[in-house]
Amino acid sequence: MVTAISQDGAEDGTNRLRVLILAESCNPDWYSVPLVGWSHYEALSRLADVHLITRVRNREALNRAGLREGRDYTAIDTEFVFEPMVRLVNRISGTNKGWAILTALTIPSYLLFEWIAWRRFRKALKRKQFDLVHRITPVSPAVPSPFARWCREVGVPFVLGPINGGLPWPEQFPDLKRQEGEWLSRFRFMFKAIPGYRATRNAASAIITGGISAFREIPEKWKAKTFYIPENGFDPERFLGARDRTAQDYADRPLRALYIGRLVPYKGCTMLIEAAAPLIQQGRMVLTIIGVGPEKEPLCERITQLGIADKVRFTGEVSHNSIADYLAGADILTFPSIHEFGGAVVLEAMAMGTVPVIADYGGPAELASSNCAFLVPLRERAEFIAELRTVLEQIAARPEQLAPLAENGRKRANTFFTWSRKAAQTMEIYRWVLGKCQVRPGWGMPFRDKP
Repeated sequence: MVTAISQDGAEDGTNRLRVLILAESCNPDWYSVPLVGWSHYEALSRLADVHLITRVRNREALNRAGLREGRDYTAIDTEFVFEPMVRLVNRISGTNKGWAILTALTIPSYLLFEWIAWRRFRKALKRKQFDLVHRITPVSPAVPSPFARWCREVGVPFVLGPINGGLPWPEQFPDLKRQEGEWLSRFRFMFKAIPGYRATRNAASAIITGGISAFREIPEKWKAKTFYIPENGFDPERFLGARDRTAQDYADRPLRALYIGRLVPYKGCTMLIEAAAPLIQQGRMVLTIIGVGPEKEPLCERITQLGIADKVRFTGEVSHNSIADYLAGADILTFPSIHEFGGAVVLEAMAMGTVPVIADYGGPAELASSNCAFLVPLRERAEFIAELRTVLEQIAARPEQLAPLAENGRKRANTFFTWSRKAAQTMEIYRWVLGKCQVRPGWGMPFRDKP
């Protein structure tokens, strides 16, 4: 259910909380941050009366999802500033690289987005036609929000987050930043000097951090109003058909492994190939790779050199609605990303009973646990590949051990990480901000498995 907004900012009131959501990235058809923005918005819309402010590039997808512009959402056009910056970053760093510089160069377009949004909704906010404002995206902590200060000036609480970041590039891979075109990240510590950084956090009534690293970055003076809720979640309606897996399901056939992610250096697909090659050569494992990126050509060359091209399948990019089918047919998700803030695909695998094999670092290690996944210790490249190979060989030797891990993963995903669960947690923060509950919400960090 959504709040109906008239052209002058008036709304059709209900007894539910009235929330104005800022999510410049919010798209049900895309991956990553746009899907995070959409999923948070859609789940919150079931619990509160919400109106979305987003970028015009999301209009077609939102309309297909059944939303009506003007009533359910407002689209703001800043493409004339944003798109030239994207082209510049692609020219400097290459496609699918240089995220730090992209964030830095697109800050002006985001500030323009908020300025236009404020001009359109300031009268409604001054009239208290919304109980609070929540900025969901961008998730980068480097992007300030003048909206927070403007909200404080008119007496409307402002919630920021989930913000995520601050995960150090692993020192075991010294060349990784260069390979990813992330030269600007060496100056990341300077983001706290960006105009608006302190003002945003001073003015916010609550800050939601989407990762442990992001929580630790928050200075002590703001910790009392800072909450930890992992950035990513999954939609049970998209991930249907998970079945109970028994030891017999893994018998008398090769281990079925699946990789899902962009083909870029830090995601680790090249290391996966090196680690899995002996098992694939022996016919004890088959691998499906879903994703596109600049590493595709060297990956194919290496697979051919290893003589395993007939046992490794590339699908290219597939729609998010199809991911569940691939996961349902896989035994393990092999996702050795070594610099991952989120890792939604890990949750999706757990929800489908597919056991993750992941690096014990960053977001994936927060989302999963040793009760439902194989956590590979982070080492220097050669040692990490050897550790990953050992884990894969242990699984292939005793695939029946996957059955209880699969069940534990389904339980953990459905207990902590559905979008509806996250929306309920966010609503608790709203009520705390508004003084409707006195006990400060908290759920632990990271979330611990329940017995």
